[in-house]
Amino acid sequence: MAFLNKLGSLTRQSISQKGQVPVVSMLNSIRCMSSSRLFIGGLPWSTDDQTLKDAFSGFGEVTEARVIMDRETGRSRGFGYVHYDSVENASEAVSAMDGQDLGGKTVRVSFAKDRRPHYQGNRRSDN
Repeated sequence: MAFLNKLGSLTRQSISQKGQVPVVSMLNSIRCMSSSRLFIGGLPWSTDDQTLKDAFSGFGEVTEARVIMDRETGRSRGFGYVHYDSVENASEAVSAMDGQDLGGKTVRVSFAKDRRPHYQGNRRSDN
């Protein structure tokens, strides 16, 4: 139900702004919202995986919570991902947690977007 409400909201917003529904934008929104994976930005440096899981477990079964760490320094990069067992739980968490205080910082919560593959060029070796 939350998914359909969000879809309706996006449709109304798009129509009121441009008079037409941009299909590519709408399809990207649907693709992102059909995921149960959330992006959490603006995390305090002290946040670890367990703290992140605890903060988001009130909205349903968290299957994974991961704070992204810098490879060189081992410090938090200030963002992470939370995976839920259902899209409905993820949607509820986005609605409730986006813009809320977590450890003294305001966090941004949204549906995670799939990473686009980066072109690596020709990686063949002639040796």
